[in-house]
Amino acid sequence: MIQENHIDSAIKELFGNLAFTQDPHGLYDPLRYMMEIGGKRIRPRLCLITYALYKETFGDEVLYPAAAIEVFHSFTLIHDDIMDKADVRRGVPTVYRKWDENTAILSGDVMSIESYKLIAKAPVEVLPKALALFSKTAAEVCEGQQYDMDFEDMDFVPMADYLKMIGLKTAVLIACSAKMGALIAGASDHEADLLYKYGYDLGIAFQIADDWLDTYGDPKVFGKAIGGDILNNKKSWLMTRAFEKASEETRAKLLEAMAMPISTEKEKAAKIAAVKAIYAELKVGEEAKQEIIRKHSQSLSHAAALELQSEAYELLENYAKNLLGRTK
Repeated sequence: MIQENHIDSAIKELFGNLAFTQDPHGLYDPLRYMMEIGGKRIRPRLCLITYALYKETFGDEVLYPAAAIEVFHSFTLIHDDIMDKADVRRGVPTVYRKWDENTAILSGDVMSIESYKLIAKAPVEVLPKALALFSKTAAEVCEGQQYDMDFEDMDFVPMADYLKMIGLKTAVLIACSAKMGALIAGASDHEADLLYKYGYDLGIAFQIADDWLDTYGDPKVFGKAIGGDILNNKKSWLMTRAFEKASEETRAKLLEAMAMPISTEKEKAAKIAAVKAIYAELKVGEEAKQEIIRKHSQSLSHAAALELQSEAYELLENYAKNLLGRTK
């Protein structure tokens, strides 16, 4: 089995050597910028981990598909930042802020195409399944983003609808990463499906953790400004649970806080403080952390069902622990 330090090396080498077309620079420079600002590469890492459960060495047959998943994810972030009017991503200006909206849209488009060029390098014997999984996931991510935008026009949404949205927007790509590595490694359909479930539940936990961090995290660690979800009236897990728990009186206070102006930094700070005060009253921050733990445990139950050797199981266990460590 491939060791964890070899996975680290493969990730570093993969993205250190990943190259794209040079001209026109106005199209491809934003793409390179987005890839160079990094991130933790959690999706390609999971793809390589699940491949490592079955194989002894890495080759291009899995490295290119792993890169495809990260390139696709980065494309979605470029467009998400435009829709969310986000100024900062991973501690630096977002693509549309550094260039402009039209450039970000077009560079995002070509980034999506680049991801398909990479996934097409999967082994020919699994290519139909790999393309089907990747395409289904890509469409689901877009569906999740649409639900997220639809929610912006609603005062509040049921928790079931929120969970469906984050399942599509976030969890399916992590699940795809887990299944892709296993699929390319030659795992059985049953094993690949268990790893998909492992990734999906972990993805739900990860998104709830992201929602929690947007309100309570350290901006230096989180990589972007705190309180963005509150300022944009995003239907985060915290907001959804707050409306679910609130009395009519508290709901009215929450709606009033959501309607507060945000034209100045002082007004932004006041709105964030008002919403956080209601969250504290309802204890939704604590409940979010409990739900993260629950979904983390559920994810590992799927990994346990694979009946792997202890060393292999530890790869999946450590990945899950590291992915959610930012909320501790």
